[in-house]
Amino acid sequence: MSKKLFIETLGCAMNVRDSEHMIAELNAREGYELTTDAREADLILINTCSVREKPVHKLFSELGVFKRLKKADAKIGVCGCTASHLGKEIIKRAPYVNFVLGARNVSKIGDIIHKDKAVEVEIDYDESQFAFKDFRATAYKAYINISIGCDKQCTFCIVPKTRGDEISIPVDLIVGEARRAVENGAKEVFLLGQNVNNYGRRFSGEQEKVNFSELLRRVSGIEGLERIRFTSPHPLHMDDEFIEEFARNPKICKSMHMPLQSGSTEILKAMKRGYSKEWFLNRAAKLREMVPNVSISTDIIVAFPGESDEDFAQTMEVLSAVRFEQVFSFKYSPRPHTEAEAFTNAVDSEVASSRLHTLQAHHDSILDEISLTNKGNIVEVYFEELRNDGYIAGRTDNNIGVKVKGSEEWLGKIARVKITEVSRTVQYGEIIA
Repeated sequence: MSKKLFIETLGCAMNVRDSEHMIAELNAREGYELTTDAREADLILINTCSVREKPVHKLFSELGVFKRLKKADAKIGVCGCTASHLGKEIIKRAPYVNFVLGARNVSKIGDIIHKDKAVEVEIDYDESQFAFKDFRATAYKAYINISIGCDKQCTFCIVPKTRGDEISIPVDLIVGEARRAVENGAKEVFLLGQNVNNYGRRFSGEQEKVNFSELLRRVSGIEGLERIRFTSPHPLHMDDEFIEEFARNPKICKSMHMPLQSGSTEILKAMKRGYSKEWFLNRAAKLREMVPNVSISTDIIVAFPGESDEDFAQTMEVLSAVRFEQVFSFKYSPRPHTEAEAFTNAVDSEVASSRLHTLQAHHDSILDEISLTNKGNIVEVYFEELRNDGYIAGRTDNNIGVKVKGSEEWLGKIARVKITEVSRTVQYGEIIA
């Protein structure tokens, strides 16, 4: 009988891809097969996030659950960003954990499972040229890492301390991985990096020097590939070449994630983001001008230390000006190993909650207006998910979620859909071709 692997992934799309890499390596090297039941697993992995406090709390809660559920001889491993920054502390707090594997050490998974109480969390480990085995959770979309690590020094962010310095993955590895995914049925690839449009700044060893715009051109040349998405570009690196390639390349999906964080230039300086409110608005306006149907999403932190009422008002001004189609918004929470952890000018908790509510309520009103304009539109949807309620789900080129009545025969296909019902988060429609 094959050994069983259960894996729980917390956090971002990069964690999803890291989990796929670990699944592939464990299958190829050790014969593990996936299970959705932790009780029958021989190996339980939790791939963690540490960007905010909640996923860290969730880790130890989940560990307690798995300790109760697991077979007597099953192993538990903690992987990912929280593994990187807590390291040995995880085993001290949960001594039944068998090993800890940091986010920069994914390629070591096949070895560490045989080393009880091992902790591998080096953030300067270079696996940018490691050729992982292939595994995809879905055949219809392929996540592909184009870089590892981050060179930015944002004062609120722990990622550089968990994923190390930024190194770009060689272009031939990326294009080869994308080509294999398309040959296996994917029509869409999703390029991943902490700052994708900083691609090419640093490679390991002698590599062809290629920037992100050129990488997009090379990937788009793959026959059979119909859609390219990516996340996250950094506003600082949104030069004209990048925006123009985004606008004119028909294979690039017309949705852009632009992490604002704050609309106040003063707060952006305190965050060490490297751009101003005016620069962000200029780039967003150029996008809207060149790509009228573009959807723009963003991240916003409210109540960063020192944020005044006027600073928050500046964020609200940007929200009203850009009219983001999606906003991921949070109250600031201090993270370990970050510069802002030592800041003493914290915003009162009640004020922070009030600001978050005000921002989210205003964005809801914007979404209500935007969604109404979609009713009756005919859009092209790439279907990639079969729902239990008789619906299939997919996304438009500009990232609107759409559900229609349908069966699995539509999965992996692009169809024209007429939107019949609208809401803030999903549209309903009918396939017309």
